[in-house]
Amino acid sequence: MLSEGQIKEFDTNGFLKGGVVLGEDEVETLREELEKVMDGRSVKRPVLNRNMRESESKLYDNMKMSVDEKVVQVVNIWMASDAFYRHACHSVITEEIAQLCRTDTLRIWHDQVQYKPPLSGGPTGWHQDHPLWPIIQPAELVSAWVALDDAVIENGCMWMVPGSHKWGNQMKNMATTPEFKPYAKDPGQLPEGAAVEAVPFEIKKGQVGYHHCLTWHGSPHNRSTMKRRAIAVHYMPGYTRYEPAGGHVMNDYVEVGPGDILAGEHFPVVYRKV
Repeated sequence: MLSEGQIKEFDTNGFLKGGVVLGEDEVETLREELEKVMDGRSVKRPVLNRNMRESESKLYDNMKMSVDEKVVQVVNIWMASDAFYRHACHSVITEEIAQLCRTDTLRIWHDQVQYKPPLSGGPTGWHQDHPLWPIIQPAELVSAWVALDDAVIENGCMWMVPGSHKWGNQMKNMATTPEFKPYAKDPGQLPEGAAVEAVPFEIKKGQVGYHHCLTWHGSPHNRSTMKRRAIAVHYMPGYTRYEPAGGHVMNDYVEVGPGDILAGEHFPVVYRKV
């Protein structure tokens, strides 16, 4: 359970480092499951299993693309692996997310693995999550990002912009310098006093980091000899609605009407306060 101070820190910054939630054996189990799914050896399949770098050029400005770079993205690995589903139901993570969301019910929106291999791991451009999810409202989701390897500056850890979750949808106003620093194309669209200053978000193996769905974040290349594997589960407060305003890979799995609470077997409840 998070303290009042930790909740205040999250409310202020839009991100928070939690504790170590996975032991060595649990991390190793998820690593083995990930390898199986990425190699196509699992009986069940995730929603996506691809190299993100092949499509990112359409999303981000000023990012040089290379066919040799990889960011392996697996979406909804929980659908392919019972171990990852159990992880998504983790009692500590879900309780703390519920605290941050101020909700008594949590559902999985979807999960996402991003694996940056040694030497060739590409960057993930600066972005906000919710603008990339144009079928759900309101923008009050919180993600739990758990490292399966130490995520440090050298192997492409995430960077965050403190307070940026309070600036609204700025996705079209975001850009990246060649040095991978974020900036606003039109600073006038930012609130008065807003500072686009990124800080590293280093996470230890087995540790969880939380971030709001409007927090500016990105991660640079992995040019080290270390792997950078992680599992992010994006959690919906119980009141999240299906409000389609664009396309999304999860749209085909929705079984409710516009304006309804987004529920169903593909968006399972993983926490309910008793």
